[in-house]
Amino acid sequence: MIGWLRGRLVEKHPDRLILDVGGVGYEVHVPLSTFYTLPDPGADVELRIRTHVREDQIALFGFGAPLEQQLFDRLIGVSGIGPKLALAVLSGIEPDDLVRAVRAGDIGRLTSIPGIGKKTAERIALELKDKLPAGAAPAAAGVASAPAEADHRSDLVSALVNLGYQRQTAERAVDAALKAVGPGAAFEAALRQALRGLSR
Repeated sequence: MIGWLRGRLVEKHPDRLILDVGGVGYEVHVPLSTFYTLPDPGADVELRIRTHVREDQIALFGFGAPLEQQLFDRLIGVSGIGPKLALAVLSGIEPDDLVRAVRAGDIGRLTSIPGIGKKTAERIALELKDKLPAGAAPAAAGVASAPAEADHRSDLVSALVNLGYQRQTAERAVDAALKAVGPGAAFEAALRQALRGLSR
């Protein structure tokens, strides 16, 4: 099993990236919390990896911080939650917020995550309440640079669509977020603002 990768970032998208390790390109699925800490393509990146093997597929899931990986491991242990849904959970809520919501049994906060219904939220809260690590601020995998304004908006909309929101809804949320934080705001700040708006 692959547990760690260090290599050159070739491509990055809100839900996945390609890492060149010794001339081999690895496709790694990542949560948004890792994506928005990544440097520009061409830079070196180190990621913690979980390898998921099925009969017809081997998938790699990467994380920039230990807490993200720990939460992913706990989530896939919950009945009915596979790796992709676990990644969607980590993309829809900050790791520290997830720990707090589970500990508090905040079903409303958990159901605000795209793809998580009431029954799944209740299972997460029940099965993970005493199994989650203490919250800690995730370590950055790199520093994201501010893209051009049009690309910035496009990346934000794409990230929300990948999380399960309809494109028109995502565009409205991004426009409102950029108006609130300013078009020059960092990707992370703008995305958080958009998610806050959508969860109201």
